[in-house]
Amino acid sequence: MDLAYLRAHPEQLPTFLTHQRIRETPVSGGDICAASRLTLDDGHSVFAKTWPEQADRPVPEGFFATEAAGLRWLGETGTVAVPQVLVDLPELLALEWVEPGEPSPEAAERFGRELAGLHRAGAPTFGASWPGFIGALPADNTPHEGPWAQWFAQARLLPYLRRSVDNGALDDTTVALVEQVVARIGEFGGEEPPARVHGDLWPGNLLWGADDRVWLVDPAAHGGHRETDLAQLALFGGPPYADRILAAYQEFWPLAEGWRQRVPLHQLHLMLVHTALFGSAYRDSVRDLARAALGGLGRATVVG
Repeated sequence: MDLAYLRAHPEQLPTFLTHQRIRETPVSGGDICAASRLTLDDGHSVFAKTWPEQADRPVPEGFFATEAAGLRWLGETGTVAVPQVLVDLPELLALEWVEPGEPSPEAAERFGRELAGLHRAGAPTFGASWPGFIGALPADNTPHEGPWAQWFAQARLLPYLRRSVDNGALDDTTVALVEQVVARIGEFGGEEPPARVHGDLWPGNLLWGADDRVWLVDPAAHGGHRETDLAQLALFGGPPYADRILAAYQEFWPLAEGWRQRVPLHQLHLMLVHTALFGSAYRDSVRDLARAALGGLGRATVVG
């Protein structure tokens, strides 16, 4: 099997893998999927993701199709670098191989401009036309006309708060703080039309390529708020040259007044996803972010 054959017959890839007709090398693929580098007969490499055989449940319906749809939707803007989808099957996703490289200031600045261009491409509504996932959890992508704050509370905060309560990850104090954030969601300001966002843009979902570009991987793509992507990017220590990324972004498309005070609000979504998935280890982070978000209401200049 060479790359031309794979493009013409993507449905044949599982058969070739089952019969060990392709050299397969395990690689890092995140916390959820099993990932491998496939070396084809013509020397081309392909990145493949499958649902782990040892998982306690089957692959969720539409899981890989959602990622493929998101990659294509981000890529069609011609702004950021995203891997091309080669194979999109219910049990497997295969993507263009991106040769890893080292972070550089030049790549960071280019990425900042490209990310701003992606966001500015916009989206028809909040949400998306395909079912959503973030990690292994479903995400409500039901198209919503806005306003953004109402959609964010109902589709990105409350579902994961409920899951985190159900699994015992959050104490009563933390739950009450998040509920206050939801109750006051309209006070944070910063309303904007829907941007085209990655949706799960923590630093681990940036791939610094050997071509001196930053590639976006593992999206939870949808129409959302651009500040959410940037806030998520600052989590877990942030990426290399974070200041260069932000400065280039701001030069291309400046952020609205009060954006710094809204960072904890936007980060709260992903931390609630973590408590819903991984339990109480992230409880303190949720509590601290909720407190910071509420504290920011007293300091920020709220703009509509």
